[in-house]
Amino acid sequence: MANKRDYYETLGVAKGASADDIKKQYRKMAMQFHPDRNPGDKAAEDKFKEAAEAYDVLSNADKKAKYDRFGHQGMGGASGGGQGAGMNMDDIFSQFGDVFGDNSPFESFFGGGRRQQTRRAGGQAGSNLLIKVKLTLLEISEGAKKVIKVKKQIACNTCHATGAKDGTSVSSCGTCNGTGTVRQITQTFIGQMQTTRPCGTCNGSGRSITHKCTSCAGQGRHAGEETITIDIPAGATEGIQLSMNGKGNAGCNNGPAGDLIINIEEVPHESLKREGNHVVYDLYLNIADAALGTQAEVPTIGGKARVKIEAGTQGGKILKLKSKGVPSLNGYQRGDQLIHINIWTPKKLTKEEEQLLNKLKESPNFTPQPEKNERSFFDKFKDVFNS
Repeated sequence: MANKRDYYETLGVAKGASADDIKKQYRKMAMQFHPDRNPGDKAAEDKFKEAAEAYDVLSNADKKAKYDRFGHQGMGGASGGGQGAGMNMDDIFSQFGDVFGDNSPFESFFGGGRRQQTRRAGGQAGSNLLIKVKLTLLEISEGAKKVIKVKKQIACNTCHATGAKDGTSVSSCGTCNGTGTVRQITQTFIGQMQTTRPCGTCNGSGRSITHKCTSCAGQGRHAGEETITIDIPAGATEGIQLSMNGKGNAGCNNGPAGDLIINIEEVPHESLKREGNHVVYDLYLNIADAALGTQAEVPTIGGKARVKIEAGTQGGKILKLKSKGVPSLNGYQRGDQLIHINIWTPKKLTKEEEQLLNKLKESPNFTPQPEKNERSFFDKFKDVFNS
């Protein structure tokens, strides 16, 4: 992780660069360092993969937001290891349809066969699914395993996702001759350009079904439900999205399944408030306990703790319980619990209480005596956060 370059630096763009600028710069680098343009050049291939990994994150709004907030740590294991280690060449080539459009120059000039092989493997890919999972503060702190039922498109068991009635009901597509792609020659200002795109007749599967499966009407999938176990790591707070590859909607005719995108929703705690990875608790003391000193029991994420209140404690003082907060994603560090002391002033008094307080307020010890250079509550709060 320590050797990994900043993604913005990798692409040579500023952190505030627009999506168009990011795409334009990636396109330029992909053209420059493509392996087919630099045969046998390992350095060029590494830069090609490095740029692809950076673009994969910065071109996705959710991944980009997580990266801007947490850096490479926020990417988890998805792109761990060396540069480009989180993506294979098929992943990289699959980006070109978005970056260069359907008429990608890599289709005809730079190994278009790589994508053709991917298309021949099955039909149309399934779509992603987005779900919300609610987590308590304790689950966020310790991690959680959630078993949920997801309604989605599932592969047809009758035809084993092929969409055909039986093995004899499938033949090669007559339009693309089983390749899954069709080639087109267009005239450009630099001459003729040959491009490749998925076959519209078979949706890129290369197959033609003569007798459809009656269970799924030839789609290879149907509406259903799947029970999925989700392992949520500690530190996965609200605003972070997790992804499970291949757990989205099943694809048509044996096409690859989409992904399951998990949105974390935090259930507010009844007593504790979140401040980043720290948690804050407001402790209210009566004036007698603050003056004489006492011990108080306070709630924590995982239970309760007792804290000592020194005699003469002033309102606004902040106590700290080290490492009692929320861990960062992947557990590299943990926040603290901050206890904010509040002095409770009663709104109603009995005659006896009034007499007692009237007597006490004449005492010199009850005359406010602010300490010299007394710092504000916010300065103290900042000091505790930074300590």
